Amino acid sequence: MHDLILLRHAEAEPVLPGHDDRDRPLSNHGEDEARAAGRWLAQQGARPDRVLCSPVARTRRTAELALAELGGGELSDEAGIYDATAGELLALLDGNATLGQVLLVGHNPGVERLLALLVSGQSGSFRGVPPAAAAWIRLDGPLEPGAGQLIAFHSP
Repeated sequence: MHDLILLRHAEAEPVLPGHDDRDRPLSNHGEDEARAAGRWLAQQGARPDRVLCSPVARTRRTAELALAELGGGELSDEAGIYDATAGELLALLDGNATLGQVLLVGHNPGVERLLALLVSGQSGSFRGVPPAAAAWIRLDGPLEPGAGQLIAFHSP
């Protein structure tokens, strides 16, 4: 993989008592954030070969709205993205290492810890990926800790 784009889901409605966290929809503001992230990706020239997406409602809707701004794209639901650690996300991405560009749409803390792991070599307790943020990472070698260079970052 040459480029990895990490996109955190946009702002979601709070979980209602008696409802599953996985069913939370995007807020109206979140829908706008997801479209804005997609426009930013389009302006950067993103053309993902594969889109790996958590099947959770808020994440899937973020991906759909962002991809609409990119002119389309096929989502690959990956249940393992929800609640994944940075190491688990790295293993998932390793199975896509032959592709040129991958977009992963997921959740914190996994997304922000994966970003920190790839860029600094340590996942630690890094905080800095708000809802609907996107990080574009260039990989000039194997997919491993510290091997990435952050080349662009979008924060709503």
